[in-house]
Amino acid sequence: MTRQIRDFSFSGLYAITDSGFKGERLATQVERAIVGGARVIQYRDKGGNPDTRYREASEVLSTCRSHGIPLLINDDIELAEAIGGDGVHIGREDATLEKARALLGNTAIVGVSCYNRIELAFAAQRAGADYVAFGRFFSSESKPEAIQASPGLLLEARAKLDCPLVAIGGITAQNGRPLIEAGADMLAVIRGVFAAPDVTAAAHSISRLFSDPENHA
Repeated sequence: MTRQIRDFSFSGLYAITDSGFKGERLATQVERAIVGGARVIQYRDKGGNPDTRYREASEVLSTCRSHGIPLLINDDIELAEAIGGDGVHIGREDATLEKARALLGNTAIVGVSCYNRIELAFAAQRAGADYVAFGRFFSSESKPEAIQASPGLLLEARAKLDCPLVAIGGITAQNGRPLIEAGADMLAVIRGVFAAPDVTAAAHSISRLFSDPENHA
């Protein structure tokens, strides 16, 4: 598939798949998250076999295409290029932003993990990142060893950076609103969506935080 999506609003729920939650076809779970309001999907699988990852990512991309939602690939620039995904999310141990641009082109969406370090966000913005991600903000079962960040970091970043801000780490409908108030444009969620008994309802509850200031659950 060719890349189709470039310009979209960086606002709302950013749902990240996880290899631990595949009780049924992953694309079905992703569609439920999109129906619930997810505005971006990230395919994340750290240990799957290459053929399985290619097949799953392709199926998820087809689902995202049918709903006009961008699909980013976690860490794997080559997989993003192979399936014609909309971009990639990279961290400090992954390929560089420059390599991502060289391989995927200027139309790709490239996001960068900056943990709790605003200097990394400045560098990423200067290098042309489409968004920067901070976190974890809360205890996270998906990434229990992740570096702790505070809402104050979002306040500082919002005042000093021009690019969109993504918050990640243990976020739920119950704790996400203060992060939006501190400056997060998107809330990135793994277990809070895909480990929920009702994926659509979970996604909807988190998505409502952006449109309903009184909603905290």
